[in-house]
Amino acid sequence: MHDYPHAGTTDGAFAEVDRAFHHNFATGTEVGAAVCVYHRGRPVVDLWAGWADPDHHNPWTPDTLTVLASPTKALATTALLHLADRHPLDLDTPIAAHWPEFARHGKDGITPRMVLSHRSGVVTLDHAPLTHDALRAHTPIAQALAEARPAWTPDSAHGYHATTYGHLVSELIRRVTGQTVGQYFHHHIATPLELDAHIGLKDPHAPLATMLESKAEALMAGADPGEVEELRDPTSLTYRATIGSMSQDPADPAVEDPSYGGLASARAMARLFAALVGTVDGIRLISPARTAELTRPHSTGPCQVMYLPLTWGLGMQLADSPVFPAESGLKNSFGLSGANGVFVFADPEAELAFAYTPNAGSAQMGGMDERVRGLVEAVFHSVGHTG
Repeated sequence: MHDYPHAGTTDGAFAEVDRAFHHNFATGTEVGAAVCVYHRGRPVVDLWAGWADPDHHNPWTPDTLTVLASPTKALATTALLHLADRHPLDLDTPIAAHWPEFARHGKDGITPRMVLSHRSGVVTLDHAPLTHDALRAHTPIAQALAEARPAWTPDSAHGYHATTYGHLVSELIRRVTGQTVGQYFHHHIATPLELDAHIGLKDPHAPLATMLESKAEALMAGADPGEVEELRDPTSLTYRATIGSMSQDPADPAVEDPSYGGLASARAMARLFAALVGTVDGIRLISPARTAELTRPHSTGPCQVMYLPLTWGLGMQLADSPVFPAESGLKNSFGLSGANGVFVFADPEAELAFAYTPNAGSAQMGGMDERVRGLVEAVFHSVGHTG
């Protein structure tokens, strides 16, 4: 008998996912969460449980939105790839062809592909750290990116574009279409697919989960970094690309933060990823050729920013890395993991898409959250029995 609110549906073949989901609540590692799985273009798991707030006043609903953190970059990536499939935007033409000011300080040869694969070297904004006003105006961030200097020779190495990624994508899209990435995503992706997913939330009454701080987020807010010495050193690239570049202002869900501040339900994120690998209600977001390109490794090996081995396709993590491990079942998948526990992926071969959105932050850094691992393993075990 569950002593917390819960609801949803699960196809019989995926009952193991239901058990794994509720196991996380039984072990006390969840406050509220949702998980949704699409298989062959239709939802086979759609579950939600627990509470959207730490005081247990507001039960989680299928429409509860969580802050996506790093998986916000999946929304930005989808927007850029969608545009590249429908407009003469070549991923290998320098960004400066659309945004001339960006060519400054040795950035004239940087292409969209280098940004998507985290190879551009434009990873810091510590010369003009993000603020609430800059996020709202957008233009100051574009100006700061134009003045940024690459941390390494572009395309010679890779490092997580933690803060800069979404803003680079947004300004490129704006230069080509006149729309920011949040506007483009809303009009061309979220609206046709009926996704409750946002970069910049228009509805002030939308049901938002209260996010509980993860270990990584606590470090970014100034907690003692312990063994993470790079976060003690303001001159380290890790510090400069994260704490030194991020906004310290309170988050405003109405303001576009395309690197970290996206909001979505699990249902919306699973549907989005399903439409990246197949057709969902007649809509496929990118061509099969683009999906294949997305899943091709573009960067692999040690990350210059996070000091972890990471593998990137086009804007998405690929196996194998500690945070996206092949041995959990993800060997043919692409997706993104968030420090706050949010996890999304799709597997084109299995015609599978998955999204998990909790509000209890992850207690782990540099590895896969055990709540996620149990769910992912259950999904792949279930798929193996569907025939």
